[in-house]
Amino acid sequence: MIRKLIDGIKKTGAPIVVGLDPMLKFVPEYIRQEAFSEFGETLEGAAEAVWRYNKGLVDAICELVPAVKPQIAMYEQFGVPGVAAFQKTVNYCKEKGLTVIGDIKRGDIGSTSEAYAVGHLGSVQVGSKVCTGFGEDFATVNPYLGSDGVKPFLKVCMEEKKGIFVLVKTSNPSSGELQDRLTEGKPVYELVGEQVAAWAEECMPQEGGYSYVGAVVGATYPEQGRILRKIMPKSFILVPGYGAQGGKGADLVHFFNEDGLGAVINSSRGIIAAYQQEQYAEYGQRGYADAARAAVIAMREDIARALQDR
Repeated sequence: MIRKLIDGIKKTGAPIVVGLDPMLKFVPEYIRQEAFSEFGETLEGAAEAVWRYNKGLVDAICELVPAVKPQIAMYEQFGVPGVAAFQKTVNYCKEKGLTVIGDIKRGDIGSTSEAYAVGHLGSVQVGSKVCTGFGEDFATVNPYLGSDGVKPFLKVCMEEKKGIFVLVKTSNPSSGELQDRLTEGKPVYELVGEQVAAWAEECMPQEGGYSYVGAVVGATYPEQGRILRKIMPKSFILVPGYGAQGGKGADLVHFFNEDGLGAVINSSRGIIAAYQQEQYAEYGQRGYADAARAAVIAMREDIARALQDR
């Protein structure tokens, strides 16, 4: 799947992933009311509204970007119907040819970690049949339980030719409380980056190039991105924090390798809720998908300018 992601970036000219992180306040009123009229003001109604909202977004952007990243918590808040909407979203995005990064941030040990890996990236034996769970192409993984929590994912990645993005330096303001602590003279995020680089070497495609093991490094920490890019040369970096969290194209150039690859930049509410921003207010609620499309184009141009100027 790393090859599919790279091919998609080259085809679209957009090293961009759109975070499908729906909250009901982002969903236009008319979509909510249509769903509620059919299913009531229930978890089923909320999940249906989210699904319809997502479908409109995907239809508008699928030719412009290579990948999407649904954040599972935004669906789990609506219980079982929400998880069903997550699954429908994953399936629809794959039908549209998009690479799907399941933002699940799982981290556990032993059989629990194995079950997470199989459920999201692999397949499970059910009697005489082999069944696929959620079926994403990549998943985000929390490494803070150590190798016990990550190695089951590495095994599935090699078997299924899928990938993971390991949390290394996250975009949130309080990340430094732990990730910046010095250990053996280095910040923790550098030590995690070194471990990711080792896992990446273990988990390479036969054709070489980039590993199935990538990293998450926030756009809000460009200097750390520069350091980690050198530490993890064979890992793609998933970069959250563009737009709404303050990241911009000029901050991102150090996340890329000299080949112009090696990073994919995420924007979530800056795209999916673009119609609520003053810049795109002219589109209105019913033009929410067109506003998202315009925001993707603006983001693509911003990143392209920054890469040209570096």
